[in-house]
Amino acid sequence: MQASTRPGSSTGAGPEHSDETDGPSPRDRLIQGMASALASKGYAATTIADIVRLARVSKRTFYEHFADKEACFLACYGAMSEIALFTLEQEATTDAPWRERIRRATKAYLSVLESQPGLTRALLMEIQAAGPGGLKMRREVMQRFADTLQNLVERGRKHEPAVRRLSPSMATAIVGGVHELTLLAVEEGRADRLTELADTATELVEAVLTAGR
Repeated sequence: MQASTRPGSSTGAGPEHSDETDGPSPRDRLIQGMASALASKGYAATTIADIVRLARVSKRTFYEHFADKEACFLACYGAMSEIALFTLEQEATTDAPWRERIRRATKAYLSVLESQPGLTRALLMEIQAAGPGGLKMRREVMQRFADTLQNLVERGRKHEPAVRRLSPSMATAIVGGVHELTLLAVEEGRADRLTELADTATELVEAVLTAGR
């Protein structure tokens, strides 16, 4: 998802039934509309009417792309996850020493979430409201982050063999731990200060990668 179609970016005001073709696609605009509604109202209070108004498309267009509100919510969750994952990968593949790469990647990931606190709160706190589909999406996203972490560590070991190999289960445990730290901060009203968790998250990863060394 390109920066111009980033979830939660402003869609502006305009007629509800405008389906103009310039700029982001109708589907991307619907995801943006969902993101904006989530940030201001949360999932439960958001209606399809809110989404299409913010996206400036018709309800007919909505149903051409999504079966219901839940499907649009899950698409928004997936889009935000893609942005966070891409940002993490970009920082983790620099030429810096592995500890610095971990710190940068962790902080960059948290910065993405911190940049849109209202949206982050809605996505993290209300994903279970999307039913079995929400739980499935959450598991898939967590698995992708775990796989990415494992691959990044393995690439880093080529240059720094002292770093411990990361098993799939341990990668999942690390991702789960960072997620719980983030969720707790959001629950406590600190969604706009998530980068404060970077040192703790980095310490967790370092402790695992250097255990017994």
